[in-house]
Amino acid sequence: MTRSELIERIAARAPHVPRRELEAIVHAVFDCMAEALVAGKRIELRGFGVFSLRTRRARTGRNPKTGQSVSVPERRTLSFAAGKELRARLNAPEPRKEPVAAVLPSVALASAVVPVTSVAR
Repeated sequence: MTRSELIERIAARAPHVPRRELEAIVHAVFDCMAEALVAGKRIELRGFGVFSLRTRRARTGRNPKTGQSVSVPERRTLSFAAGKELRARLNAPEPRKEPVAAVLPSVALASAVVPVTSVAR
């Protein structure tokens, strides 16, 4: 889902809020999240998950093209751990699908059925 798709979904659920305000709210939320992560803070959204920073230590890598050793500096990476409610929703069993007979129109079913009396014995 993109940011604009998120704004569209929120607009559909809250038609009384002007679209410009929704855009400003979504942008402000993402900006605040980015600022908190840059400052080294952890973001916890109950039921959704936790965003946190992890530090990868400096190491010596290898250039795959030349085979030459390369120094890779220390880096901070983003980590996300899904919350309990989100994991439960992701791992919930899929709803049962209707049988094919319930989906097909009755005319198609009637033409597809061969009467038992016409079968030779």
